[in-house]
Amino acid sequence: MSRSVADRPLLARRSAATGPDGWMRRLADLPAAAADGIMLTIGWRRLAVAFLAGAVSALAMPPFSVWPVLALTFPVLVLLIDSAAISGGRGLAGAAASGWWFGFGYFLAGLWWIGNAFLVQADAFAWLLPFAVLILPAGMALFIALGCLLARLVWCGGPLRFLALAATLTTSEWLRGWVLTGFPWNNFGYALASDLPIAQSAAVFGLWGLSFVAVASLSSTTALAVRSSGRFLPPLVAALVLAGLWGAGSWRLARTEIPTVPGVKLRIMQPDLPQDQKFRYDARNAVMDLYVGTSRSAGLENVTHLFWPESAFPFFLEREPDALLRVADLLPPGAILVTGAARLGPPLPGSDRPQVFNSLRAIGSDGAILATVDKVHLVPFGEYLPFQNLLESLGLEQLTRVRGGFAAAPARRAIAIPGLPAAAPLICYEAIFPGAVLPEATAAGPAKRPGVLLNVSNDAWFGMTPGPYQHFAQARLRTVEEGLPMIRATNNGISAIIDPLGRITGMLPLGARGVLDGELPAAAAPTLYSRIGNTVPFVLVMSAFAAALWARRRSTRIG
Repeated sequence: MSRSVADRPLLARRSAATGPDGWMRRLADLPAAAADGIMLTIGWRRLAVAFLAGAVSALAMPPFSVWPVLALTFPVLVLLIDSAAISGGRGLAGAAASGWWFGFGYFLAGLWWIGNAFLVQADAFAWLLPFAVLILPAGMALFIALGCLLARLVWCGGPLRFLALAATLTTSEWLRGWVLTGFPWNNFGYALASDLPIAQSAAVFGLWGLSFVAVASLSSTTALAVRSSGRFLPPLVAALVLAGLWGAGSWRLARTEIPTVPGVKLRIMQPDLPQDQKFRYDARNAVMDLYVGTSRSAGLENVTHLFWPESAFPFFLEREPDALLRVADLLPPGAILVTGAARLGPPLPGSDRPQVFNSLRAIGSDGAILATVDKVHLVPFGEYLPFQNLLESLGLEQLTRVRGGFAAAPARRAIAIPGLPAAAPLICYEAIFPGAVLPEATAAGPAKRPGVLLNVSNDAWFGMTPGPYQHFAQARLRTVEEGLPMIRATNNGISAIIDPLGRITGMLPLGARGVLDGELPAAAAPTLYSRIGNTVPFVLVMSAFAAALWARRRSTRIG
């Protein structure tokens, strides 16, 4: 039976292990012994190893952010791909299976908290909890499986296979960010982004570049399991790359001072309103009392801009003039309230049902609505149902229980708020899409660069779980990528003011009720990533593909 060049080290080690002094050599070289054990595992145990490695990898994500754990778990995935052809063939099915179980463990351990949203209105949605908790990770794991299958196609012996895996997983994870509207949550690059100096490299190559570096560098420790004098070289090179990124990022943070926008005094109000009360119309007066009282908990005299979270009201502002009067009574003269608020739009042709938009609105001190912008990227099953009419006819509804689902705006656009630079609105999870947070060009011409990112959200769906921490970390990385500050107002946390280098100048923690006062950091110069997008990660991925293909063809000729 023919074997690929990548599988020959396994065959040699297996022969050594059965010799008279084989066990002695295994005990003397624990990394190699562990690698042998992983590679020789078959059947369901092999899949269990992949699943457990993936589950442990979730510790690299917030709130734990133990990113070095990937230097232990990525090598497991590499070894499983190495030995994918142990039972014959090219090993494509084995690599895909190992990738899927690794991904399933990773996403199950990292996204279990999504099930909490189905318990908020348990009478209607609790029965869906097992499906949501299992089906979403299973679907997302398909992209890890695809990355491992592609990696096996170009697999080669030696350090270049680390670059091959980085290229294919970066590609498949990029696809995960776009297919079926996309969900690039907990991309591997966010592991390195938890270290703010290393995160500065996102200003050059964004999340996808960080993803490539994370997989390539942290999988290189696999080389330590090889019995050769050169086994320390790949992890040493990886350590030097990470140290170089850290050093450059530290220098940037130390040398870059960000001024504040003169005349702007911000206040973010975080109400910590229980989710089961947030959409109850009969609680509208209590909700307004909480918002107004919390906003007034410190003097408002010097505040120019007050921020409330996403979907702040259990009603439509246009239908509740008393609410606008209370806002007018709250605000000092000239101040502006910026708040999330659902709004009604005209019905679509042929329908008598008004459209409902998840919107961001600016309200003046006289109670007038000064500006409105609508959400573009809606949450599937949260704000709308795929095949909405069909599924509604079967009795299903999205979590927000808006009949017909929310409508989406046709394009991202800035919102003009008096006294602030032009703001790029990011409503809830719109902040998780790298390279897709700025206003879009229109027929009238290219969009102007905004001066601030404005993220309003409601993470109370997920309670005191890792979800809000992960959401905050992803939103924070957008500031580094684009060189823009962020104002983030949420219902139960984490609310913050972040400068264009990702430094937090003020924060309200998860589960806190109160206000955060601060000044607005100015925008930095446009970053390389904001100017050329994903060009750098594309070059990295294509170069790694080319190098892996060259090495595979060369090894095939030699073999």
